[in-house]
Amino acid sequence: MEQEISRNAPSRNMLLSVIVPARNEAESIRTCIASLVQQSDDDFLLGHAWELFVVDDGSTDATKQIAGEFESITVLEAPPPAEGWTGKANALWFAAQQAQGKWLLFTDADTVHETGDLRRAMHEAERYHAAMLSYSPRQLVHGLWQRALMPLIFADLVEKYPPRLVNLPDSTVAAANGQFLMIDHAVYRRLGGHAAVHASMIEDMELAQRCKQARAGLRFRYAPDAASTRMYRSFGAMCEGWRKNLALLFPDALTRGWMKLFQTALLFGLPLLAIWLHLTVARAAVIWAVALWWVWRIGVHYARVSKAHFSLTDTLLSALALPLFGWLLLDSWVQKTLRGQVAWKGRNYSTSRKD
Repeated sequence: MEQEISRNAPSRNMLLSVIVPARNEAESIRTCIASLVQQSDDDFLLGHAWELFVVDDGSTDATKQIAGEFESITVLEAPPPAEGWTGKANALWFAAQQAQGKWLLFTDADTVHETGDLRRAMHEAERYHAAMLSYSPRQLVHGLWQRALMPLIFADLVEKYPPRLVNLPDSTVAAANGQFLMIDHAVYRRLGGHAAVHASMIEDMELAQRCKQARAGLRFRYAPDAASTRMYRSFGAMCEGWRKNLALLFPDALTRGWMKLFQTALLFGLPLLAIWLHLTVARAAVIWAVALWWVWRIGVHYARVSKAHFSLTDTLLSALALPLFGWLLLDSWVQKTLRGQVAWKGRNYSTSRKD
C-alpha cells in the first residue's frame, strides 16, 4: 500500500520532534517518558521549541492511559497497519507525519534517557555532519539467561557491523539502533521515511542503509552516556524477539548457528576429553595439547565477547548461552526461510512477500 510523504515539512520554529512507538509497554513507558520530559530542564532546550509524541500501536494494556498522565506530551493512536506494513513502521510513519521538528528522534518505549542526551546528540550530529545519528544504549540485563545470551549476540553484532566502518562514508557497512535513532527531518522525507521500509522487521537498519547509499552522513556508536534500555522482561520475550531478528541481521544465520553449536562442543567437550585421556593413561603431551587448545579457544571466545560492553560477570557467563544462541540462530533461519513467517507482539508477519 502506497502512502503519501509526510504532510508536515520541518518548521523553522520547531527544533526537535521525539517519537516513541509503544505497543503493550505498560511496564516501561512511564520511566521512558519521564526521562524525556525532564530534558525540558536543559538550558539549551529551554530556549527552543520541541515536541514529544507517544504513539500507541494498538495496546491492550495500560500503555495509553499511562502516557496520558503526562500533560506536556501528545499521545497519538496509530491506525491499524495496512497489509504489508509492520506495526512499528506504521506507528512511526503515522507520528512522523504530524511532526514538525528540524530533527526527528525515534526512540523505543523501553529506553531511559540520560540528562542532556537530546542536546548532546544534536550537537554531535552537527559536529560530524551526520544526517542520521544512532546510539546503541547500555543494555540492562536481568536473570541468568539474559546476562549470558545478550553479550554473545551483541559481540556478533559488533563484529558484523563495526561502528568504525559504519561511520566511514566510503564503506558499504550501515547500521542503526531503533532504540535511539535521530535523523534530519528533510533527509528523512527525501529517503521516503518509514513508508520506504514499511515491510521490514529491522526498519532501523534499512533506513541506515538508505542513508548510507544517499551519502547523507551516518554516525553510529555505543553510547552508555546517552541512554540505557532493558529490552526484554522475560525469557520467552527475549527468545521471541531474537528469533524475529537474527536471520535478518545475520544473512549467514544457518552457518553461524551450527558454528555456535560446534563452539559449544569444543568449550565443554575438550575438558571432558582431557579427563578421559588422563584416565586412559594417554601420553602427557597429548593431554597438554588438548588442554592448551581448550585454553586458546576460551581466550578467543572471551576476547570477542569482551568487545560487547557488558560487565565482567556477564561476559564470563556468556559461554553458558552458546547452545541457546546457536538454537535461536537456526530457529530464526527456519522461521524466515522455510516457514516464511515471524511473530512479534501478537502479530504475524510474512517474510516472503515482495514489496
